[in-house]
Amino acid sequence: MVTPINAPHLDEALALRALEALEQEPRLSQRALSRELGVSLGKTNYCLRALIDKGLVKLQNFQQNPQKLKYAYLLTPQGVEEKTRMTWRFLRRKEAEYEALQAEIAALRASVGEQGAGSSDNPVNAPSGPRTPRRPGP
Repeated sequence: MVTPINAPHLDEALALRALEALEQEPRLSQRALSRELGVSLGKTNYCLRALIDKGLVKLQNFQQNPQKLKYAYLLTPQGVEEKTRMTWRFLRRKEAEYEALQAEIAALRASVGEQGAGSSDNPVNAPSGPRTPRRPGP
């Protein structure tokens, strides 16, 4: 896909979430999309402008209104293709993060195991809660 030279840089994770939201509900207002994405209205506007500039979304006036307040943000065929590519990249990135986290957990477990089972810092052998001292019998 050719990106126009003037197209602003765009956070791919935000762009993917915006494309998913607009695919589900093209008539979202910028304010509603902003709430959906959890970002400011200005950042949402920036994101939409970038998606439009890149040809991934087109703006359509769906109510013939002289004030032109009612728009739909429609994914273009290129937008649908790019959303799929972005989803695959996101999935590969998350799988790599997951594998790295699993390796880190395994290394931490091995490190804890090397310290010895009798360590007071080991939660496995630590007392399970406060102990009440026994009273001497009568």
